[in-house]
Amino acid sequence: MSEFQNVRFEKIGGVGVITVDNPPVNALGPGVREGVIEALRLGNEDPEVFAFVLMGQGKNFIAGADIRQFGKARPVSTHVSAKALESSQKPVVAAINGFALGGGLEHALACHYRVGSPSARVGLPEVKLGILPAGGGTQRLSRLIGPELALEIILSSRHIAAKEALDLGILDEIVDAKDLKSAAIEFAQKISALRPMPRTSEKMTCLDAARANPQMLSLLDNALSQKTRRLRVHDCVIECVKASLFMDFEEGLNLERTHMAELENSADSKALRYVFFAEREVKKVPHLPPDYEPSRVASVAIVGAGTMGSGIAVCFADRGVPVTVLEASPENLERGLAKIAGLYAARVKSGKLTQSAMDEALKLIQGTLNYTDLAQCDAVIEAVFERIDLKKEVFTQLDAVMKPGALLLTNSSAIDINTMAQCTKRPHDVAGAHFFAPANVMKLCEIVKGDQTSVEVIARAMKMGGDIGKVTVLSGTCDGFAANRSRAALVSEAMLLLEEGASPYHIDQVMREFGYPMGPFAVSDLSGLDVSYDTRKRRAAANPNFRKLHVPDHLVELGRHGQKTKLGWYRYEDGSRVPQIDEGLMPIITALNRELGVEQKVFSDDEILKRLLFASVNEACKILQEGKAYRASDIDVMWIYGFGFPRHRGGLMFWADTVGVQELHRQITQWHAHYGERWRPAELLNALLLSGETLRELRSTAF
Repeated sequence: MSEFQNVRFEKIGGVGVITVDNPPVNALGPGVREGVIEALRLGNEDPEVFAFVLMGQGKNFIAGADIRQFGKARPVSTHVSAKALESSQKPVVAAINGFALGGGLEHALACHYRVGSPSARVGLPEVKLGILPAGGGTQRLSRLIGPELALEIILSSRHIAAKEALDLGILDEIVDAKDLKSAAIEFAQKISALRPMPRTSEKMTCLDAARANPQMLSLLDNALSQKTRRLRVHDCVIECVKASLFMDFEEGLNLERTHMAELENSADSKALRYVFFAEREVKKVPHLPPDYEPSRVASVAIVGAGTMGSGIAVCFADRGVPVTVLEASPENLERGLAKIAGLYAARVKSGKLTQSAMDEALKLIQGTLNYTDLAQCDAVIEAVFERIDLKKEVFTQLDAVMKPGALLLTNSSAIDINTMAQCTKRPHDVAGAHFFAPANVMKLCEIVKGDQTSVEVIARAMKMGGDIGKVTVLSGTCDGFAANRSRAALVSEAMLLLEEGASPYHIDQVMREFGYPMGPFAVSDLSGLDVSYDTRKRRAAANPNFRKLHVPDHLVELGRHGQKTKLGWYRYEDGSRVPQIDEGLMPIITALNRELGVEQKVFSDDEILKRLLFASVNEACKILQEGKAYRASDIDVMWIYGFGFPRHRGGLMFWADTVGVQELHRQITQWHAHYGERWRPAELLNALLLSGETLRELRSTAF
């Protein structure tokens, strides 16, 4: 056996087995490509070797490139090691177990044959990082399975399971998962004498497709979903796949390299790579003992079967977790279970779910009117109306019946976790599990730590969220927690801009052009203007200095509650959820502003954008300063998954760094002098001005 850096080479039955061993996922880090090339050289020079198997040690084949190496010089590129595989004088079989992603799949595509275990999953997810598959991926995949399928796979960044990969022609065979190595060696022995060896770069699938369908170029140009914001990387991918139709292989590779050089150090790619790491960092629970392994929540109870409770129940049933739903009356329970069934029925009707899958999921959901029926559940999530008295009553009853060690969680979006914890004899077991609406659709779940919540309970709640497919982010308890509190500043500033003469339609347009799927006023119509109205009334009652938002309050009092009343900031035709500009809105706002006596002005797009986002950056700094969030990057993840912040901007704090701390501080200080207390610069922002640190690297010392 020969060994190179992270690569082993051994001869078994005339087959040279090349094993990539670069834990934890066999990434293409420094030395891996070089080791593969050297192993091929040795095997091709050895008369006892008549074929090769390329595989990964452990659970994965090669799960992609080492993302930390992007933007840096690489002595050997995937182009070079892939070419060595494809030009081998002896056939090479890729034996895929687990993930073969990005550069991993590009290496497999360069092999002459590909076999996989049933657990194999392949894909080219580079677009998610703002780059393209630049190791021959656009050229080889297009030639192997055709340009339309290749383009869909690359643009979607999706993972493809073994059965689909076999059907598409990416895999040649699915083999025994228990002994992949032996099965791959046997396959290699079987094909070792076959000539000519199939080389993906020489396949004519793309050219054949173009000849058969003269509209192919137009189809490729329009391949991107209308729901996807078109970025430069999308255009580059489409151009490369189109090149595979008419350029020779080497010309296509050169185009890949040209576009990769452009994209790799682009602002979009830097932001998207930052988000990739932020999503992984967010899972790390501070102060957790290193040897603690949180147990799985195997059963859950939901108190309240309204819109939120029913959505949360679906989240768990989708993942095979039994759910007991409690309501206060038979009528409410019946209505709630019908709502759950309706959510599933809508998915069946749209073709996203089979009837049998719906039936199996509904079997996991049981209803009850008695708290004692919840007693043995591992976790309970309170999802009743946002009233403190009601929530305190619920937690008093839960404390009396739930088994020791059960997680006592509230779905409150704003109320202090300590308020509920104080109603129990086990405040260490009480935390927030703030699902974002609609719970069965939105990916974000904010886990909220009370003053006495144990770190082990936080870890279990974070794992629970992850197990049901949520992006779980930790925050501390305060009014609105970290996510909603930081965004509230944006919403308030948007409403105050209206008093100064801005139009809600102009503000929404600015935010859409920035990259949001919807502007804040369209979102407000969706959730209902009356919801935030009630929250403001509560805050005003608690704070005599609370700044009233006159315009939205006035609209609510006029009965304009949003989509539910067909009039809000926009108007809605019968049965339609598409917002239409309402010509009658601005006269209402103008008349109110005349009464208020506020000076009117015309706003530029840049001032609107900065008024909204700078307000939230300043508030986020206060949140970190107070220890109500742990990492600035956690806030970025919250904004991307909870509020639709454009991913290619990197999140709120990352984006703020692109503006610069000095400019932020200068403008916020200026607005503080003009508008008063709400624009007082955070002490943390003042400190950053002196230290020269970046916002995105901040960690709270008070958490």
